[in-house]
Amino acid sequence: MPAKRIGSGVAPSHTIDGLLCRRSPHLVSYWRGTDFVVENYATTVRARALPITSDILAFFDDWRRVDALLALRPSDTHDALRSLIAQLLEHSLLQRSDQELPERERAMALWEKWNPAAGFFHVATKDVNFVDMNTQVRNLRERTRAHPMPDPVKRYSGARQVPLPSSSLESEFPHALLTRRTWRRFSRKPVDLSSFGTLMGLTAGIQKWAHAEGEGRIALKTSPSGGARHAIELYTLALSVKSLPRGLYHYAADAHALELIDANVSGRLVGRYLPNQPWYKPAAALVFFAPVFSRELWRYQYARAYRAVLIEAGHLCQTFCLTATWLGLAPFCTMALADSLIEKHLGLDGIAESVLYVAGVGTRPTEAEAAPPETKTGRPSMLKRQEVRRFPGRIVGNGRSRR
Repeated sequence: MPAKRIGSGVAPSHTIDGLLCRRSPHLVSYWRGTDFVVENYATTVRARALPITSDILAFFDDWRRVDALLALRPSDTHDALRSLIAQLLEHSLLQRSDQELPERERAMALWEKWNPAAGFFHVATKDVNFVDMNTQVRNLRERTRAHPMPDPVKRYSGARQVPLPSSSLESEFPHALLTRRTWRRFSRKPVDLSSFGTLMGLTAGIQKWAHAEGEGRIALKTSPSGGARHAIELYTLALSVKSLPRGLYHYAADAHALELIDANVSGRLVGRYLPNQPWYKPAAALVFFAPVFSRELWRYQYARAYRAVLIEAGHLCQTFCLTATWLGLAPFCTMALADSLIEKHLGLDGIAESVLYVAGVGTRPTEAEAAPPETKTGRPSMLKRQEVRRFPGRIVGNGRSRR
């Protein structure tokens, strides 16, 4: 988002002289090139300003009248100061006592113990403009010429190696691990409701309740969660699940049931929710991982706890993908999502509750359905992974074997 310019364009007004103002508690400032930028990470407003703006914001550390500031400055600067203060109010860098705070400011106040570190990072990494695959390939090709891709393996030269015994592969669990892949082709067959229920239940269903001294009843699930907070709720856009009407649903983890949010949905939403990823449009369902941050904040009142929520999303998504693989389905996951649009449709404010991750599932395609289409350049539209097959004592794939 481009930064707005503060410093001109607003006519000074004496009507604000008696106004009580206060600096927003959700400001960060930094230099970007030669520009001094002040940003309200709650409202996502970013402004370029003169460094003297910091002096004005510092004065309004608590509710103070505008004319109290003017009384400290020469009279010939009053009009310029009124203009500057009016712009700071307009851009939500200052709050005014005669108006209710914006909803996002009120929501971000719940993160008081985590801010500014977690709040700024949370908002700054949302709503990215994602490029299409062909553009991304061209960009990476150009980048590779100047900066080759980092080595995917780290080794300590000259270190003594201790060979490890071969992995035991003859059971269902390693089979699920080895056959898990990100699917981008799907059959037109719907996912069976029983399989979908198993997938949701093993991913996020409450398996049992326990009692924690000093806390009360806590939920236990299949994936770990720091302090058993289990902050993340699951939602689904169900499009092709047998015997399940299309709709946006919330998964009630305690009842193992779906709660209908909106029945007026279509498959076109997949393309809107997952920009520039057309291969996911035939998926049977999308699943959204959205934390209720107050659960984590209640116990852990330091910004590091934000990491725990991100890691929990990873735990749940890996469980989702492995369970879907074990069920013979075609799972995928992606971080390229239209955050605010999804949150709007789910009724989430994006701060107290926010979508972090998206997974999805379909039925596996036939060999003909699995073939990727050609792009205008004549190459497949994505890299096609070779199937990894299981053999006693070794893994075979990509033309190599590892013992």
